[in-house]
Amino acid sequence: MKARKILAGSSALILGALALTACGAGGSGDPDGAVSMTLWQNSTTGPGQEFWDSAIAEFEAQNPDVTIEAQAIQNEDLDGKLQTALNSGDAPDVFLQRGGGKMAAMVAAGQLMDLTTTISDDVKAEIPEASLAANSIDDAVYSMPLSVLPGGIFYSKDLFAAAGVDGTPATIDDLESANAKLRDTGVEPIALGAKDAWPAAHWYFFFALRECSSEVLVEVAESKDFSDGCWVRAAEDLESFNSTEPYNEGFLSTPAQQGAGSSAGLVANHQAAMELMGAWDPGVIASLTPDEKPLPDLGWFPFPEIDEGEGEPGAILGGFDGYSCSATAPPECAEFLNFLASSDVQTDYYTAFNAPPVNTVAQEAVTEPYLQQILESYNAAPFVSVWLDTLYGLNVGNALNVGVVDLLAGKSSPEELVQAVDDAAKKA
Repeated sequence: MKARKILAGSSALILGALALTACGAGGSGDPDGAVSMTLWQNSTTGPGQEFWDSAIAEFEAQNPDVTIEAQAIQNEDLDGKLQTALNSGDAPDVFLQRGGGKMAAMVAAGQLMDLTTTISDDVKAEIPEASLAANSIDDAVYSMPLSVLPGGIFYSKDLFAAAGVDGTPATIDDLESANAKLRDTGVEPIALGAKDAWPAAHWYFFFALRECSSEVLVEVAESKDFSDGCWVRAAEDLESFNSTEPYNEGFLSTPAQQGAGSSAGLVANHQAAMELMGAWDPGVIASLTPDEKPLPDLGWFPFPEIDEGEGEPGAILGGFDGYSCSATAPPECAEFLNFLASSDVQTDYYTAFNAPPVNTVAQEAVTEPYLQQILESYNAAPFVSVWLDTLYGLNVGNALNVGVVDLLAGKSSPEELVQAVDDAAKKA
């Protein structure tokens, strides 16, 4: 495998120790040894919800003294509710972890359990060291990765063929040409759920990945200084691309993942040909097809390259679905994470979510060509970064998400977008 740089959590992301420490309820224990834990996850329906019910039941059967109460929280609501719970000292014992600057802030606040010495030898043998490193701060592991979720463009092979689009776009010019052919057939070229903000921001993130060098992206994680000209150039690229009208009608009020009218739903029902999204998208799309099964003609390609950009060709954005234990969780929480990372459970996870598992043994079960291609591109990437709104922390992330929507709506300029992000960084 090619040597590469992975930009995820690091001590540089912790900008001074925070005074707040977790003093929450955590798991409860009875005198007779019974332990109860709470779990927050973001699968509210379908196979994902069934996976969690089944996994918890299996773990409880293997550990009869442990009871786990799961709560499904809508993805767009999870971060805010979790931060409130952490700050109030009433955090769940185990919860979905976004990583990056968000995880770094939790570590600085003393809100997460250090998992380093609790990871089993079997898990260490089957999960790549780089994946654990991406979930670490100062060489201490604070999140157990479960799936590899790089971003790229999912598309309908049938709609491409009907429009006469040969192959997949390698450059932005190619993508714009494909968009024109698709629109001529009456199909929306690209679905975008900008109502939720973060899917719109993904477009800016990828343009930044192509315009900015990896050194700049790494340095900004520490300095939060967005003065390099590549940030404005990336915004100009997005503004220019948006002027070609690539997105679905009403994209600014379209949700991302809920219902047939969402961006994922438009792809699932062949009303739009493409969506830029992380590798969790096939499972979401499958849940929104008429028969609630995977889209038969689904394909994937990496975000196109741009001319004269300073980013490394093949660099990729994405992340991991990982889970953390709160600082006050019982030791059984770490045992549950080891269970989730085991190859058998990881295979079930892949089947339920239609997303690439992080466990290398479970990866052998992946049969979908688009998931195999995602893993191939990820493994070959010279540089990998988590999503920039996650990497740069909550304040900067919110400014990025809101600022990109304003740019796409014509309410701000590229310079104003970058200035708003820079201002938010100085307040972080």
